[in-house]
Amino acid sequence: MFSKRLDRIKPSATLAMTAKAAELKAKGINVLNLSVGEPDFNTPDNIIKAAKNAMDNGYTKYTPGSGILKLKEAVCNKLSRDNKLLYNTDEIIISCGGKHALYNACQVLFESGDEVIIFSPYWVSFPDFVSITGAAPIFVDTLSNHQYEPNFNDLESKITSKTKGIIINSPSNPTGGVWSDAAIIRTLEIANKNNLWVFSDECYEQLVYSGDFQSIANFTDNKDKILTFQSCSKTYAMTGWRIGYTAGNKDIIKAMSKLQGQSTSCPNSIAQYAAIEALTGDQSQVSAMAQIFNKRKELIVNGLNSIEHIHCEVPNGAFYAFPNISYFLNKTYNGQIINSCDDLSLLLLNEKYIVTVSGEPFGAPNNIRFSYATSEDVINQMLTGLREFLALVK
Repeated sequence: MFSKRLDRIKPSATLAMTAKAAELKAKGINVLNLSVGEPDFNTPDNIIKAAKNAMDNGYTKYTPGSGILKLKEAVCNKLSRDNKLLYNTDEIIISCGGKHALYNACQVLFESGDEVIIFSPYWVSFPDFVSITGAAPIFVDTLSNHQYEPNFNDLESKITSKTKGIIINSPSNPTGGVWSDAAIIRTLEIANKNNLWVFSDECYEQLVYSGDFQSIANFTDNKDKILTFQSCSKTYAMTGWRIGYTAGNKDIIKAMSKLQGQSTSCPNSIAQYAAIEALTGDQSQVSAMAQIFNKRKELIVNGLNSIEHIHCEVPNGAFYAFPNISYFLNKTYNGQIINSCDDLSLLLLNEKYIVTVSGEPFGAPNNIRFSYATSEDVINQMLTGLREFLALVK
């Protein structure tokens, strides 16, 4: 009945857990939701005001399919200001969020017979973006004790004549890992040697807690085969506004615009005007939110590591903790066998109303993901509930 390409896509695990949490909350249950990958802050007032002004002034019509010129100019200025990257407006496309941009780029560049390198653990959508084009995602191991940087022996062994691209996500979802300059440079050398496209998903670029963030395109004089993906969602607490953007080779940007014009027509007009203010207006809220996230990171990571038999690497970015819970697998909780991290995550939801995301859909069967984009009170309640739960695992 349905096309075969649909079989290549797996349902979003993060959205599924969020839906289950909403069901419990609707029943009046005090749910501790640490599954959501979005800031818990409201969008800053100056951005909301810009959206209202856009509506009042009639900017509610179709825009050019690839985004309005003023927003592309704002993106160019932002990339220059924050990332030291110089692009022209014909090298920029505005899309309906970073996810939409990544999907479009995969559709434009990959097809059946191609292979695309994805580093594991990975964001749940990367393999599906690749698979739906007909290409094959090829998973490469990473080093958890080195911010989940590549295992370069594994990387080089996985590259074949079919390899066409590499997807990098630093800071990472789900791990929070931030690659070192040396790891980025070595990866780019391998990509250049094999003439590969490099996708750099930088949606968490403003959430780095140790050192300054450097866009991957800054590490080479030849950025012609690098596509940089950024977003307003995480930086400005604008997840629901759905504005992301891509900077890169103008021919690829033109091809993405062609595809986008026949799928979504254009990004939301009002959100585009809000995004102009986000990128060009007062940036103080960005650093303020990052400082709060960093404080929460210390709370949750220290708390997790204080629990016997749990180990959590300290993430240098994003807002996720990704502890290893392998000790508790194949044990029992009140007579129920915990066969997998899926089981553990579901038991936490049902027994303690703690909402997490299993590491399984991220390619990490020994981990679960906690988002600390929530209050310190929720984090503390979660840690108490988790300790109580794990104390009964035998």
